[in-house]
Amino acid sequence: MINQLDNNIAKLRAQRKISQQQLADAIGVSRKTISTVETSRFTPSVVIALKLANYFSVPVEKIFILNET
Repeated sequence: MINQLDNNIAKLRAQRKISQQQLADAIGVSRKTISTVETSRFTPSVVIALKLANYFSVPVEKIFILNET
């Protein structure tokens, strides 16, 4: 069984009309971190996931989806 972590970061950013850089600045990470998490090239730490959830005011499960294949 392979687990793939998908996310809704791009959709949430689009709803707020913010750039990757603006999101990165808001949660204290680099733009590259946001980019690599958003494109599923990097799995974020729990701290980053919680910061994203707090920023968007949604549960972590609304941002990240674990797909089991």
